[in-house]
Amino acid sequence: MILKVLAVVCVLCGIVIGFIFMEKYVKETIPVRQGAGDLELAEVPLWVSDELQEKVYAIATADGSSLGLDDAAESVQRNIEELMPWLYEVKVRATHNILRVEAQWRKPVALVKSGLIKFMVDTQQVVLDYMEMPDLPIVEIKGLPLVTKIPPLGEVWERDDLAAAIMILDQLDLMDKSETPDKPLLREIGRIDVSNFNGRHNSRHAHIILYSKDNTEIIWGAEVGKWQQHLESKDDEKLAKLYGYYKDYGTLSGGVKFINLRDPRDNIPLPIDKY
Repeated sequence: MILKVLAVVCVLCGIVIGFIFMEKYVKETIPVRQGAGDLELAEVPLWVSDELQEKVYAIATADGSSLGLDDAAESVQRNIEELMPWLYEVKVRATHNILRVEAQWRKPVALVKSGLIKFMVDTQQVVLDYMEMPDLPIVEIKGLPLVTKIPPLGEVWERDDLAAAIMILDQLDLMDKSETPDKPLLREIGRIDVSNFNGRHNSRHAHIILYSKDNTEIIWGAEVGKWQQHLESKDDEKLAKLYGYYKDYGTLSGGVKFINLRDPRDNIPLPIDKY
């Protein structure tokens, strides 16, 4: 009888030790995403990649807080506000079983490269760390004079040439939504060159030029709102010319050597004019 009792005790001790070991092992090896299982991101836009969501989860729990605690909401909110520039107006609410993160997302529109560094900016010129965004038409901005200091992530980069480029991209985005929602024109734009912004190199040459992904030159001209000072087509006329061509031929690529939008007397060349 004594032997049976000892045997049962040994088995129970083994089970307890096993559970302790398993708990330690799981805590050490569980991925961050699963570890943040009690954290919910509310109303995530469709363009937000899985990689970006994972980054939010990792940063939210950067200090190792247990998300089951009532005071974890304050810790998570602080982490996101201080370390995650992609989100703003952050509110973290604790419910009976989850922490719900409500926030606005910064949507990148352009890519900037400075030496070996590359980063993104949104429509408000807020600097964001570079991440792959396959579901967004990100356009590279070229021709920004070399700078020695770029604002920290999450800060606004105050530059007139950058603002002018973003304004044009914003106009194209609005046109895409209203005129070509099924096949956005922005998807065919590879870069926008502001090297001659305000005629800083040559006052007679176009101030801003866009390029399609196959290198077709799209001569825009002065920044939005300055067309009259340079006797160019109105901004809405430039957009009408560009989208009229795009609708007629279904693409910006391969048709012509260039598309001149700034000259009010100039007609958009036909694809046959290339030959």
